[in-house]
Amino acid sequence: METTNDLVLGGRLRMTQPKRGYRIAIDPILLAAAVPAAAGERVLDAGCGVGTAGLALARRVDAITITGLELQAVLADLARCNAEDNGLADSCSVITGDILDPPPGLGDPPFDHVMANPPFMKVGEATPSPDPVAATATVEGDATLLDWAAFAARMIKRGGCVTMIHRADRAAELAGALVGAGFGDLAIFPLWPDAASKDGDLARAARRVIVQGRLGAEGPSRRLDGLVLHDADGGFLAEAEAVLRHAAALPVA
Repeated sequence: METTNDLVLGGRLRMTQPKRGYRIAIDPILLAAAVPAAAGERVLDAGCGVGTAGLALARRVDAITITGLELQAVLADLARCNAEDNGLADSCSVITGDILDPPPGLGDPPFDHVMANPPFMKVGEATPSPDPVAATATVEGDATLLDWAAFAARMIKRGGCVTMIHRADRAAELAGALVGAGFGDLAIFPLWPDAASKDGDLARAARRVIVQGRLGAEGPSRRLDGLVLHDADGGFLAEAEAVLRHAAALPVA
């Protein structure tokens, strides 16, 4: 596989990634920024890809432990190399495995946080990429959102925090899956393309949505104002730049 070596997070990370097909976007950076992890806590990055979200979180929060789980061996290998190349191998490890059949011992003891960027598209509802690695990363296989939510609940301690990013038009489906798995007090945080889109329907107007909740918590789901990404000329607004370029936190809840 041909790869490229690229700077992300304002040059704070140098990431090796496939040259074609599966490429790093802003979603894992936004996901990592939304995880309210603190020093000493353990975080599971489910479906970690080449490790972008976990490494971005480790750059923002000192003294945390990140475990990545990735189905595709080629991406898991790149994630391990990226942890090493960025000097984060001591705090960030990667396991090759499936959320439907997790490796023995994973989640024992349970994690403080689980974060995930599950495949966005349902089988049959979109044309998958001709690249098999990209297709597996973007189109659901055997695991549905219900499976991702159940896996998170299995891996996390009671009161622990789950954070997922997904398509806005599937926000209600994701929230329902998390509630069904035992998560409560959900915060639904839209990522709006521009200010004008905030006047539209969430499912149609928002680019992505971050959904966050805690295992065993009570309380209804609530939709927050979210983050506007771009100005009228298409450039990133200062609030988005702070997250994407300067490793700022994204206070979802």
